[in-house]
Amino acid sequence: MARLQSQRDTPGTAREYETTYILRPNTTNEGVAEVNARIRGIIEGMGGKVIKVDNWGKRRLAYEVAKERKGIYLYWQYLAQPGVVEETERNLRMLDSVIRYLTVKVDENVDVNVRPTEIDETSYEKAAQTAADEEDMFLARGGEETTEESDEFGGDELGEESGSESAEAPSEEKE
Repeated sequence: MARLQSQRDTPGTAREYETTYILRPNTTNEGVAEVNARIRGIIEGMGGKVIKVDNWGKRRLAYEVAKERKGIYLYWQYLAQPGVVEETERNLRMLDSVIRYLTVKVDENVDVNVRPTEIDETSYEKAAQTAADEEDMFLARGGEETTEESDEFGGDELGEESGSESAEAPSEEKE
């Protein structure tokens, strides 16, 4: 059922929304692609226009959510009527792989034909690919990272200077 438009909405325009959702960190690339296809189908099926899709990768959460410490962040920017947001969030709520979602209204009365889109089929494929987590890669290497013994000024950790240069600032000559 389509939602009635507000009397504030100018005919022939749409609202711009941003939706960010977090998937469980163990979600496969195929699972990410399925969720993305479902969201895309809802937005485009209800007359919306997708502007941008971005996979921000696997990141550490600020606090534990649904017994997870990390999540795969996905960002969508689109133009649509208000009823699309409710349908999108209803579907996100039903998916087990989604642990959080948030939709924000960015702008009202946007002319759909004037607003450029940054998306093509490769954008959807790219958004389905989640890069390896940097922290996991670091731990897989065994935490081996080169550490320098000297600080940024050329001294060691004890504050001693390396080399034979003096620590004093050069004196200025007066004319």
